[in-house]
Amino acid sequence: MHPVLFTPEYLGECYSCNYLEAKNKFSQQVKHQLDPGLCREFTYPQTGPEGEALTSSVAWLGDAEAEHVLVLQSATHGVEGFAGSAIQLDTLKRLTAEKLPGGIAILFIHVINPYGFAWLRRVNEQGIDLNRNFVDFNQPLPANEGYTQLADQILPLSLTGWDRASQKLSAYRDEYGQSEFEKAVSSGQYEYADGLFYGGTAPSQSRLNLEKIIDDYELHNRRSVAVIDIHTGLGPFGYGEVICDHPPGSAGVKLARTWFGESVTEPALGSSTSVQKLGLIDYLWHRRLGEKVCFVTLEFGTYSVEQMFEVLRRDHFMHRQTIDWGASETQQVKQAIRKFFYPATPDWQEMVLMRGRQCIDQALQGLNQ
Repeated sequence: MHPVLFTPEYLGECYSCNYLEAKNKFSQQVKHQLDPGLCREFTYPQTGPEGEALTSSVAWLGDAEAEHVLVLQSATHGVEGFAGSAIQLDTLKRLTAEKLPGGIAILFIHVINPYGFAWLRRVNEQGIDLNRNFVDFNQPLPANEGYTQLADQILPLSLTGWDRASQKLSAYRDEYGQSEFEKAVSSGQYEYADGLFYGGTAPSQSRLNLEKIIDDYELHNRRSVAVIDIHTGLGPFGYGEVICDHPPGSAGVKLARTWFGESVTEPALGSSTSVQKLGLIDYLWHRRLGEKVCFVTLEFGTYSVEQMFEVLRRDHFMHRQTIDWGASETQQVKQAIRKFFYPATPDWQEMVLMRGRQCIDQALQGLNQ
């Protein structure tokens, strides 16, 4: 597989400034390269801040009957879609069906949460964190006592109480430790619809679309499936951590370590920058495909967890009311969340593409074995 030099021009071809540019670049590449009969598009009723239509695009590279499939998924957390979209474009630019090992295809799920990408939010149009939405809603919803205890400090009623609320959050972290603090805030909650890491009370539209994608492409009938879900925001700047949430000791973990090496981390064992979470998108793939699937999250680091919580608190606080997209206050908050999840420096962009290529090639080699 011949690499493409990461010139400024090439980085500009892969990375986009906003959702609409990413959508158009991906669509143009797909039309130029792939069979339209193997592509799908899911349209959402909402629009972006400039009135743009919101869609998730799905494309297939390779033999339609391939027994082994690599799935590349982007923008589960909308604003994190800059990196995922760039990796998907880079993959299309450097690979053709002829370059894939025999019997292997790649399924691209481009921007599964277009609302979050367009509006520079981590959540969807209902305020749902898609990566906490994959619980069984026929059962009692999980409780998060830590979040309940901190809810009024995470999102105070007014900005005048912001500093005091932040001090109380720091006091909780000092008392219970960083890990327990992160679990309380970010592991998922199902009670506060305007709060952080809210999992919803029913399957979101993106979840329903993803379930249909799995069925439409008959992934349950394939011999093996690898899924790389691309995220940003946790870990050292630019480093791509391969996170595996398959149960410890399971076939999925064994495959992940065989394919991606000893750098694989497991939240359940405390070896990851990510704490254990509720309702992850991983769990849908685990349930639907069982031991056929190896699902990993490719998480690219940016800045500190404390900074992440702060930009998310500001964004959620602002969205408690109808926002004026063009207002300077709005753009200040949006540029802060965009920069956190997409630093956009050339070195970060290069590290993301290099690690993305490495993990994709490792997955293809693993499927080929």
